[in-house]
Amino acid sequence: MTDTIDKTAIRDAATIIVVRNRLTKPSILMGQRGASAAFMPNKYVFPGGAVDAGDEGIALGAGLSDLDTARLAQESTRPAATLATAAIRELWEETGQILGTPAVWDNAPTDWRGFAERGHRPNASALTFMFRAVTPQGRPRRFDARFFTVDADHLVTDPDDFRDAEDELSHLHWVPLQDARSLDLPFITEVVLAELAANIRTDGPPPSVPFFRNDDEAHLVTRLGGRSPLDH
Repeated sequence: MTDTIDKTAIRDAATIIVVRNRLTKPSILMGQRGASAAFMPNKYVFPGGAVDAGDEGIALGAGLSDLDTARLAQESTRPAATLATAAIRELWEETGQILGTPAVWDNAPTDWRGFAERGHRPNASALTFMFRAVTPQGRPRRFDARFFTVDADHLVTDPDDFRDAEDELSHLHWVPLQDARSLDLPFITEVVLAELAANIRTDGPPPSVPFFRNDDEAHLVTRLGGRSPLDH
């Protein structure tokens, strides 16, 4: 008998929210998933996806902050740097945008060759970990997704040039934050947008990171690095 992969098993994932003009007229980079996609067809989403085996062990040009490293380590067996690496790779693959530091990178893995050919290694220093959510039971794919934000000023590529993007997302464009919730969005994306809007003009990392567990109604949301909102 041939072994099959359980596609309903929870996989680690990373998502990246690129923010432009944060203090004036904030907008975010989003694209639309295909109609035939098994997971969230037709929905508008941020760049992101499952962590690949090749994301572990990639030497970053610059790493995460100590705070984010500690928060990502909570209730996780996946190294924080691997999660950040996956987010940067997904951004590159799905939008053609590079978050990197100048470096010579010979013999880069296949998924990173285009990135390396442009003279960069991934730069995680500008990422901020701001949200975590597990896909509810019963979905065709389940992910334990970590959401990062980054300011578009840290991109080394033209933020309006998507020519190097793969075809997983269509209609890539900068969406004004005030208009984003009018798109066809997954529920969890709406929740993340509300959290983003509440903190977008605040400097520095959030005081804590919401964690939507989707495993126990009594503890649906907890906070990494802070008190649970259910505590009184």
